[in-house]
Amino acid sequence: MIVTSHSDNVLSGTSGAWRIWSLSDGYIEMPADLLRDSQNNPVPQAAEAGPLRLSVNCFALAGPGVDGVLIDSGGGGWASTVGRLEQTMAEASIDPASIKTLALTHTHQDHVYGLLTPDGRVLFPNLRTIVIPEAAVESFFAKAHLAQFRPLLRPVRNGDQVAERLKAVALPGHAPGHTGYTFDTGEDSFLFFGDVVHVPALQFGNPTFSWGYDDDQATARATRLKVFRDAAEAGTWIAGAHLGWPGIGRVVRRGEAYGYEPAAG
Repeated sequence: MIVTSHSDNVLSGTSGAWRIWSLSDGYIEMPADLLRDSQNNPVPQAAEAGPLRLSVNCFALAGPGVDGVLIDSGGGGWASTVGRLEQTMAEASIDPASIKTLALTHTHQDHVYGLLTPDGRVLFPNLRTIVIPEAAVESFFAKAHLAQFRPLLRPVRNGDQVAERLKAVALPGHAPGHTGYTFDTGEDSFLFFGDVVHVPALQFGNPTFSWGYDDDQATARATRLKVFRDAAEAGTWIAGAHLGWPGIGRVVRRGEAYGYEPAAG
């Protein structure tokens, strides 16, 4: 991927005939004791640093077969520090009306509430399809204020084709149906994910550190280790909802652990 622009809110790049954007929706602050070791104890290095600030990122694609695809929608009105996607898209010169497909990684608030702006407007007026992990449909239906979007749901399973060159891949452990999306341009491969990484400053160096809100920490840990190993071996770009800004980069092997090299332009 060739990075073409990089600001505090928008990173854009090209790969072959396609464009990729990382879009900041803001951030959330979480208690430091949510980062856990393999025995489910709080990680001292995190606790000493105070509250953890997690980036909240969304990703957009444009080009043959994927025009108008957005991955996750941010937090909308869920918290005062998120819900900035509309302004960020304006900075990126992306019209929200151009978004036809939203692909959700899962249905936690900071990934799905952005269907509505903080003041309650529908952000994507021409949205036709919401790709959603099959196991996450029930939790989406539990969100009564998003009822108007239920007819747009298109459940997917591991391996399902979402759009040209874009495929769903199961990334279990964090939440029901937690799913990533692989994208192959022929020049680069990408993996877009939700909550595989929460605290990149510590989890690349020690991938066994997990997150207190993971439904199954052992499974989430195994998923993270596989993502890191595969991405490092293949040179895949990873793009994560909570990776530090700009939210997209590459994994490198460092002895028995890993490092993260963010995209730069």
